Order: sequence, then structure tokens, then C-alpha cells
Amino acid sequence: MAKKQKETWRDNVKTLGIAVVIALSFRSILFEPFNIPSGSMIPTLLVGDYLFVSKYSYGYSRYSFPFGVVPFDGRIFADEPERGDVAVFRLPANTSVDYIKRVVGLPGDKIQLKGGQLYINDAVLPRRMVGTKTVPSGSRSVSITAYEETMDNGKSYIIHELSDNDRMDNTRVYEVPEGHYFMMGDNRDQSKDSRFLDVGMIPHENLIGRAEFLFFSVEQSARIWEFWKWPFAIRFSRIASGIE
Repeated sequence: MAKKQKETWRDNVKTLGIAVVIALSFRSILFEPFNIPSGSMIPTLLVGDYLFVSKYSYGYSRYSFPFGVVPFDGRIFADEPERGDVAVFRLPANTSVDYIKRVVGLPGDKIQLKGGQLYINDAVLPRRMVGTKTVPSGSRSVSITAYEETMDNGKSYIIHELSDNDRMDNTRVYEVPEGHYFMMGDNRDQSKDSRFLDVGMIPHENLIGRAEFLFFSVEQSARIWEFWKWPFAIRFSRIASGIE
């Protein structure tokens, strides 16, 4: 009996080990889940969104693996992000922190904002006003203008602007160095991104992956584990939707 129990225990440990290896492989090589804690990517991503990021999109660096268990420099199977991708990356100033923003500047680009409008290599990106509305911002409500902005590769998305004369709506020219990217949030006047010194340009090595689709979304009134609140808090329309 004792021998049989010992064999059963070994089988259970082996099964658990295999399950852990499969889970870690899935998370490290294919997709990793992330949740959105701030409003810097509104309206594309909302606080309480849960999404999958494809790890293979840009290749692999040490930041692709949990806890940096595979330490090495640079990237393997490297691929370049496209302008307009929504990407997760490690903050250069603190690589324990994950950020998610939109790729707007590629290596060699010149980036500038003038009057709230984004210029890439001295050409203004076209934007079309789609409306105004009042949205929550912390403990208060603010009025924003929504625009559809279109990249030179044809990719379009919606941005929010409080005004065209906010703190970072008129900037110097940023020159993106080789091997780096310029990131911005879609909630333009409420996003700390590459316009700020404590974020800056993002090295290729710091990219984790491209945001692909939402698998869950819940209002701030409920956390993911508070299942008893789900019937009133889940954003059903956002579940399984792609990220543009």
C-alpha cells in the first residue's frame, strides 16, 4: 500500500511538473497576460481590461522570460515593430515595471508635437475629429475631443485630447536613435510616455510583445476575483476583441 501511494505521489509530482513547464513555455514563448491599471491608453484600452501579448512578435530578450531566468543581451529571432503597434515594454529606468503604449517613432525618425498634432519626419499625421464627450478622470469628469489619427502606413486609431495646448502638446524635436522606439499613449494629455525624460526612448531589448486581443474586461467597481460582481461589472462587448 505504501509503495502504491509513493508511486501515486511521484506520478502526481511528474504531472504537476509537466503542467508547470507547459504553462511557463506558453507564457514565455507564445502569449503573456497583462491587465491595464491606468487610463493612459484610453479609449483603445480601459482600466480593467485584461489582454494577451504575443511574445513572438518581436523576438525574445531576457525580459521575455519570467523573472529574467534566461539572462542574455540583445534579442533572438528579432523582428521590428510596425508604426502604430500597441506594445508592452519594460521601463528603462526601472525594468521591473511594465508599460503599454503605441509605437509612433521608429529608429531614425524625428518626432515632434505642435499644437497637439503629431509630426513624424516633418510631416503631420492627418487626424479627423470624431466627437466630444465627458469622461471620468480620477475623482472628476473632464471634457475631451476624440480624433481618428492615421499613420503613414494606413493604420488608424482613436486618440483623446483634453486640448491642443496642454503641457506636452508643443515639444522639441525628438530624434529616435538606432535600436530604439518612441512610444505614446492614446490618451495624449494624460499619458507619461517617451516625451518625458523618466520614460524616454525604448530600447529594442526592452520590448516584451505586441498587444493582440482582450480576454476579459471589468469595470473598476470589481476586481477579476470578485466574481459575485461580474454580472454588473463585466464589459461583455470588449471580451475577445482585437486591439488596433
